[in-house]
Amino acid sequence: MALFGTTSATTAASSNTMGDLKNDFTLASPPEDGISDLKFSPQSEHLAVASWDKKVRIYEINASGGSEGKAMFEHEGPVLGCCWSKDGRQVVGAGADKAARMIDLGANQTTAQQVAAHDQPIRCVRMIDVPGQATQVLVTGSWDKTVKYWDLRQSTPVATVPCQERVYTMDSRDSCLVIGTADRYINVIALSKPTEFYKTMQSPLKWQTRVVSCFNDSQGFAVGSIEGRCAIQYVEEKDSSSNFSFKCHRNTGANKDISNVYSVNAISFHPVHGTFSTAGSDGTFHFWDKDAKHRLKGFQEVGGPISATDFNRNGNIFAYAVSYDWSQGYQNNTPQGENKVRLHPVAADESKPRAKVAGRR
Repeated sequence: MALFGTTSATTAASSNTMGDLKNDFTLASPPEDGISDLKFSPQSEHLAVASWDKKVRIYEINASGGSEGKAMFEHEGPVLGCCWSKDGRQVVGAGADKAARMIDLGANQTTAQQVAAHDQPIRCVRMIDVPGQATQVLVTGSWDKTVKYWDLRQSTPVATVPCQERVYTMDSRDSCLVIGTADRYINVIALSKPTEFYKTMQSPLKWQTRVVSCFNDSQGFAVGSIEGRCAIQYVEEKDSSSNFSFKCHRNTGANKDISNVYSVNAISFHPVHGTFSTAGSDGTFHFWDKDAKHRLKGFQEVGGPISATDFNRNGNIFAYAVSYDWSQGYQNNTPQGENKVRLHPVAADESKPRAKVAGRR
């Protein structure tokens, strides 16, 4: 269903649904190659950025909109993902070198320690709480078709979960872990039983999964695919009537009968309002209200594909990486391509759900 309408409508949208980029600012000293992931600290205004230049950089964002590099660590291959510990002390990177590496900012470490290993590149990392575990656990998802759990005090995984296919994307919220793999499999794990699939399904979208992102209340997740569509999916069958999908990141070219379709590369949920963003290969991002099935704001193209996004802990800054996303193959990854991280100050009316009108559902 196209409940939100397609983003081809952005050019003709009324002015109150179009957001403004004029106050966005660019992160200083960006990565030297493609940007694969970025994550804000849950405790402070620090941003971790993972890149194909084999580095994870940590920046401090100040109140005036400036930024300063605070730390950096290296992998032996392109870095594909990153995450923070919940206390904001540790940053973990996951790489094509088949390793996850961690730096402890709280201990003023300058060299990363290897904390996980797989047989193939590690695509995703998350720090999670598992019932019964005294400390946070690192979970890694790899192209070797496994998910592994790591106690950072030991060198071997505490558990390994085989998946149907290569792990492409993964997200966690509270007691829920969602894993998206090749061949459109989506696995949901209840972390009370971390080695079992609570539910396995095929993606409701018809083409390759690019991203999954959990709702703030952990009752479901959003899925983005290469076909310019997003799906809202609840975990429990009793809520299935609220599942839906919609077209986004599509536009109409000179031939009005043909739509250009772009990959949905990133989905981020606002930490306060529970609204969410989508960003794609078309170089645009949009803010949505899933409960009202309504687009809050659309933004004009930013000069290149958007490969990764995240809201800060208060939801008043939205970071987006403008970088080649491999959607058109290696031949289009040119040295002239720009790699930068932009920071968008989020206005209240951009991310806050619209007030409900009495008598209207």
